Amino acid sequence: MTILLEHADFYVINKPAGIGMHQEGEEPGLVRMLSERLNEALYPVHRLDKMTTGALLLARNPDANRLLSAQFAERTTRKCYLALSDRKPLKKQGLIKGGMEKSRNGSWKLTRDTRHLAVTRFFSTSLAPGLRGFVLQPQTGRTHQLRVALKSIGCPILGDVRYGGTVAERGYLHAWQLEFNWQGKPMAVTAPATAGELFTRWYDPLTQWATSLNQPVI
Repeated sequence: MTILLEHADFYVINKPAGIGMHQEGEEPGLVRMLSERLNEALYPVHRLDKMTTGALLLARNPDANRLLSAQFAERTTRKCYLALSDRKPLKKQGLIKGGMEKSRNGSWKLTRDTRHLAVTRFFSTSLAPGLRGFVLQPQTGRTHQLRVALKSIGCPILGDVRYGGTVAERGYLHAWQLEFNWQGKPMAVTAPATAGELFTRWYDPLTQWATSLNQPVI
């Protein structure tokens, strides 16, 4: 896993696919593996799903963890994700909004209830016949929020079989950009998508299109 930004109080890494945040049975988690590699205690400020790659913020001391975690809780951080689907949404862009509720076997679902509200802004474009690119801007931070959001508009993420996505060698969801503040200074990190055949092939046109949207990371 690559360190994208090293600071005395935190790291931002490019999380690889297929590894969970914490130990699962005999399989060590990302936090433990990186802590052992760097020989220091690390504190995950937020989480990415096992299948998700991209920018992940880890504090290097309890005070930094508390201050950075507060920014996520107060929704002052800004995040932008890239995703791929082999299905077409009814509209190219919009706001996906609803309550998040536990479903079966560890899955979640979107409801019309406003409790546990999840809000995601999305933009989409055709990359090739049968392949759609998405920019996702979560305004809340619910478990599986982006995966459920795309399922709700008929476009489950490619490789996300839990939510009805077509089988692929990975789940095509990537935390592309992360912005936050530290001691009054804005921090902005872009994580290149380096894993997955389709991300490798389509990363440049996808990110060029995403940049052309001229949308702030929110």
